[in-house]
Amino acid sequence: LTALSLAFSMTACGEDPELAKFKTEMENFCDAIAEIHEGINSIDVTSEGYREELLEYLDRAEDEFTKLANTSIPEEFSYISDLVQGASEDMTTAVSQFHEAFGVDSYNEYTFDYANEYYQRAYKRLTYIITLLHGEVPNGDDIQVIE
Repeated sequence: LTALSLAFSMTACGEDPELAKFKTEMENFCDAIAEIHEGINSIDVTSEGYREELLEYLDRAEDEFTKLANTSIPEEFSYISDLVQGASEDMTTAVSQFHEAFGVDSYNEYTFDYANEYYQRAYKRLTYIITLLHGEVPNGDDIQVIE
């Protein structure tokens, strides 16, 4: 995420306003997601309110992914549009299911696993987006490149 921010910040001179706005929005998204990720990793799972704290961070992540999905993507990056929408939808499903998994006074392991699958999908798509924005082709067994 930091590399994406640096790549965008170093190429901002002389660009059209739409592209500059997109780069700024991507930088803001990456910064927010990095902060959320750091917050989630710093949660003390032995504390009384760790579930609520986790859910607050996840709600923030969902908000950021939704903002990204509502971002106007310049024509030269239109190839990431489906990935952006998919990542947002995956995060929305994940967060909804995490809230359900951590019910009022219960915990449902199966719902948690379901939520975690969608959470991982959202971040996998984000990885693909960042890779593509760097001008690289993602690799993996589940990747199909269509030219």
